[in-house]
Amino acid sequence: MRKQILFCAALLLLSILSSVSVVAQDVIPQPNNISYSKGYFTLNKGLKAVTNLTGQDFKVLNQFTSDDMDMPLISMKKPSKAYNVRLICTGTALQATQAQDSARLQGYELEVSPKSITIQSLTPTGLFYGLLTLAQLEKGRQIPCVKVKDTPRFPYRGLMIDCSRHFWTKKFIMKQLDAMAYFKLNRFHWHLTDGGGWRMEVKQYPRLTNETAYRTQSDWVKWWMEKDRKYCPVGTPGAYGGYYTQQDIKDIVRYAAARHITVIPEIEMPGHSDEVVYAYPELSCTGKPYTQSDLCVGKEKTYTFLENVLKEVMQLFPSEYIHIGGDEAERRTWNTCPDCQRLMKEHNLKNTAELQSYFTHRIEQFLNKNGRKLLGWDEIMEGNLAPNAAVMSWRGTDAGIEAAKHKHHVVMAPQQYYYLNMYQDDPMGQPKAQGGYTRLDKIYSYNPLPMTYKGTDVEKYMDGVQACVWTEFISEPDHLEYMLYPRLFALAETGWTKKPTGYVDFHRRALVNVERLKKEGYHVFDLSKEKGPREESRSITIHEALGKPVTYLGRYSEKYRAEGDSSLVNGLRGDWGYLEGRWQGFIDSTGMDVVVDMGKITDIRDVEVDFMHMYDVVIYAPESVTLMVSDDGKNYKTIDKVNPGIKANVPYLLYPYVWKGNVKGRYVRMKALSREPDAWIFTDEIIINRK
Repeated sequence: MRKQILFCAALLLLSILSSVSVVAQDVIPQPNNISYSKGYFTLNKGLKAVTNLTGQDFKVLNQFTSDDMDMPLISMKKPSKAYNVRLICTGTALQATQAQDSARLQGYELEVSPKSITIQSLTPTGLFYGLLTLAQLEKGRQIPCVKVKDTPRFPYRGLMIDCSRHFWTKKFIMKQLDAMAYFKLNRFHWHLTDGGGWRMEVKQYPRLTNETAYRTQSDWVKWWMEKDRKYCPVGTPGAYGGYYTQQDIKDIVRYAAARHITVIPEIEMPGHSDEVVYAYPELSCTGKPYTQSDLCVGKEKTYTFLENVLKEVMQLFPSEYIHIGGDEAERRTWNTCPDCQRLMKEHNLKNTAELQSYFTHRIEQFLNKNGRKLLGWDEIMEGNLAPNAAVMSWRGTDAGIEAAKHKHHVVMAPQQYYYLNMYQDDPMGQPKAQGGYTRLDKIYSYNPLPMTYKGTDVEKYMDGVQACVWTEFISEPDHLEYMLYPRLFALAETGWTKKPTGYVDFHRRALVNVERLKKEGYHVFDLSKEKGPREESRSITIHEALGKPVTYLGRYSEKYRAEGDSSLVNGLRGDWGYLEGRWQGFIDSTGMDVVVDMGKITDIRDVEVDFMHMYDVVIYAPESVTLMVSDDGKNYKTIDKVNPGIKANVPYLLYPYVWKGNVKGRYVRMKALSREPDAWIFTDEIIINRK
């Protein structure tokens, strides 16, 4: 967090620490083993520090302790106890290189007495994390006497930022790396290419940045929805975008490494490649720009292009893994492309899923030959998973568990828990966001490794967790930080701490760290003003239709089934988002059409139904809502019909349908028509005669 918070050793030795009042228990992530004793170590100008690190490791740590100070860190083969602060590395050079992939090698021991501070670790990474804990323990130039023995739960604790839809400056990326380091996150997944623009300089293919790093307008949604959307060359008046030069990338990779963060680049393929087939249309199936999103996987020149790009990627990024995306390929043109069909025939591939699997295998082989490994979104499991590939599970949790069972390394990044581009509080009081609703306590509650899999291959191959922020609706730096913090705190803690102290204690510590970030110039969601869950979702709604039989004349989608046939009369109202398992989704051509059997002729006095409207995921308030009653379940009388009249482009609202009157009937039928053939209708409860 700039120099004062990032360079933790400098903070310690120079006492240039945040002035925010922090008690000893305000550390995030919470250490796994910590005990306190009486007394404090007091920071003073005469503080002496020594380490046995040498070479580049010493140089990096010395940079921290020497920033804006007159007294550098001293290197000594056997650090003397005469020094107040001793940073002792007890491992080997090989262990130091393996630290990022081993939770054990990231561990440390910290001991604070009234006269000294000692941090020991097998690796420089562990020493760094010990210093981070020390910095968070400090209060008013004093550090409580404490013993800490700490090892992270998972070796991989990451954050992905989408830099394609909107370009983020080098300075801004470095600022987020500061915050990541402070909370002991150690993987930065850099989403560099997608349909929004190509962001990495590739010297062999200059048209990628000269022609597709910029577009005709900044609003990604408006631009994407245009029928004639265009990329534009560098220097075009009003052009929006940007890209990272190879020197920029080297600077960021070096900056991250000094904070013990590995940068994993993502070069999207074979889908989400609109910009590539614009710059080099010969790599598409049609040979024309603006006709498809997928690369042509049947052309040999496609593989030549990708291998040349990946060669430059590997020169810039030392990471073990190279992320190739692999998600949401349309595969539309592959069915009719002569080159793709020829390849399928040659290799006896049954469908385009297997064709994509062939593509992924081939890219993996190339990476493996160059000493790297392939990482991709869970779609790479379709067809046949490449033998050495690692999986990033985003469409839920099942794919990750399945991949780990088959001994593939896995990073859990399920959208319903870890996508930070979703709303974090009442959407009607929040800036524009995408899709669902992911509150801080929901992230904190997620356990990527249930006890069921303790001691199994799932545990062995579960590398860790990652938060993702996609930027379709996020165009300003302040907005992006607002979406990241404090939700990133929850991932940091549950990725590190094996037995968290519980949400109440975490929330208290999060409030303190929100203030710390604010003071360091971060634009943070004000957790103290969080509205929290939708009021209606906090208790059971009692009404006369509770538990009654429901007949679905228009079937709900199994993807959004909630609790199935009982969902609309179980008394459980939905929260602000549609992914929480209480909102039931309909996309059938008949819309929503359900009948509640009250069991006998009943006085119907009032009926209430809420409908969700969330524009960017094509969930719309109905075109019309019709309420009918019947005595026999065959002959229905319409007692009300309304047209909500909600404009489709409204970002978010909950439309409350309410009818009051006095009719008799046994069967109550609710019919809601969709305003568009492919639009969703979502509802959570049919309330009849509320009590």
